[in-house]
Amino acid sequence: MKHLFDLTGKTAVVTGGSKGIGKAICLALAAHGANVIVASRKIDGCQAVVDEIRAEGGEATALSCNITHREDLEKLVRQSREAYGRIDIMIANAAVNPFMGSNLDIPDDAFQKIMTCNVQSNLWLAQMVIPEMQERQDGAFIIVSSIGGLKGDRSLGAYAISKAADFQLARNLAVEFGKDNIRVNCIAPGLVKTDFAKALWTDPERSAKRLKGTPLNRLGEPEDLAGIAVYLAAPAGAWTTGQVFVVDGGVMAGASAG
Repeated sequence: MKHLFDLTGKTAVVTGGSKGIGKAICLALAAHGANVIVASRKIDGCQAVVDEIRAEGGEATALSCNITHREDLEKLVRQSREAYGRIDIMIANAAVNPFMGSNLDIPDDAFQKIMTCNVQSNLWLAQMVIPEMQERQDGAFIIVSSIGGLKGDRSLGAYAISKAADFQLARNLAVEFGKDNIRVNCIAPGLVKTDFAKALWTDPERSAKRLKGTPLNRLGEPEDLAGIAVYLAAPAGAWTTGQVFVVDGGVMAGASAG
């Protein structure tokens, strides 16, 4: 049973890996033996994570990538293979949300950017890495989505639409490529204290409202999402595919008492 979370010899690529949830996942994967590609737009941030991993005896490489450009993703995949020979685990974590407000007011370019970054880029990555996983008859593709895709929202409508689309993308890929032993799943975090969600958790009113509806009575930390990513990437998750894993302190289960 000791091998259940052993990722020795595996290579994982993590987009948006320089901070927040992506960084926590990178550190956890490396701690369990994986070679980790830390990818983000800013190479300095990626290198800082790589240095942290190597200081703990792990192996990692920093690569810059803007997920809105297909050619950047192609370069990321190519360089990842050059570094470690293969890609066993793809974690599509990077996302954007350039607009908060009514669905009636979102500009076309903002909506398009959200859909390109949060959905189209994940499909591009699938198209790039699944063929080699098919050849090996083994692979894990994980999308970091959000509980926003499970319910309506007055001010994050387009973002929520994109995250719901990710759920269906994962299900489609899981059904199509399950025959090749490729597992495709989504992680759906609640409100986590990251720079990405800073506008939400630093707002006293929003934060208090979320805490009131959270049975565990605290907001999430990036490290709270690392374990489920390791599970889905490791042998422990070998019979898990097409699923959405909610990690939100109990928010979707219902409001806490009192």
